[in-house]
Amino acid sequence: MIYGTIHGVNKPVARVIQGSTMIGSSLNESESFALLDQVFELGGNTIDTAHVYSGGNSERIIGKWMQARGIREQVVIITKGGAHSEDRRRLTPFDISSDLFDSLARLRTDHIDLYLLHRDDPAVSCESIMQVLNEHQQAGRINSFGASNWSHERIRSANDFARANGLGTFSAGSPQFSLAESLAEPWPLCLSISGTDGRDARAWYEQTQMPLLAWSPLASGFFSGRFRRDNLHTFGEREWDRVCVQTYANEANFQRLERAEQLGIEKGVSGAQIALAYVMNQPMNIFAEVGSSSINKFKENMEASKLRLMPGELSWLDLRSGSR
Repeated sequence: MIYGTIHGVNKPVARVIQGSTMIGSSLNESESFALLDQVFELGGNTIDTAHVYSGGNSERIIGKWMQARGIREQVVIITKGGAHSEDRRRLTPFDISSDLFDSLARLRTDHIDLYLLHRDDPAVSCESIMQVLNEHQQAGRINSFGASNWSHERIRSANDFARANGLGTFSAGSPQFSLAESLAEPWPLCLSISGTDGRDARAWYEQTQMPLLAWSPLASGFFSGRFRRDNLHTFGEREWDRVCVQTYANEANFQRLERAEQLGIEKGVSGAQIALAYVMNQPMNIFAEVGSSSINKFKENMEASKLRLMPGELSWLDLRSGSR
């Protein structure tokens, strides 16, 4: 495993972060324990979860697992709060605090290593958000905090306010980023920095070297090879399959998939591993959040994180230039 650092987190942070949307949903408690045990044994000490995952069961099971194994201090816990509901946007100081206290109880811990705001609401001032996050940090409930699905401009504005007022700043950003270009939001108010539209955001992350926790770096399974031009009509039952088709299935992305598979054949790895290597080889301070539902998939993602691609290969994969 390759590790990095995030300001405020006093443990090494795995570059391949184990996601947990499947924990408490497609995987029951015993299956989740088995997967987490195997991931941890391989050095996967960092787990990403959220207040809304599996109706709270993701956090509950992770909390039970850490308590049962006695390893809380060895695990980096990333969780998220402030996700919006069907009724209203929920990014107020009250909602942030309420979600945080729920997460602490479910995770059976007195602190979160890295706390992320799950969504943004530009109607809420950065000032009130930064103040409440700093209050929780000073109380020891969170060691570090960041923002998921926030624009880099909004993160920059929040940090400018915090510095001017002697407050702690966002330590990480977590947008979607992958080789595939997003066609639409997979869920409301999600933010991607892939493709041409994300060029300015990527330049900012490269310049600042703020840790970037890229969610869905494999484009919701698009690079698995299951999705082809002639079978898209067969994916309608599972939510993640529908999200993948609606968000990534266009001709330009199919060509990226084919180039990844071609390069994978040349290097003796899968197309999905090339797609993850594309993410990990960018000149940003990147951590990949992967939803590995089996230990074999996690191993493949670990191996992919160590692959080195040449600049010409990177540009050829997303066709920024015509040749390698």
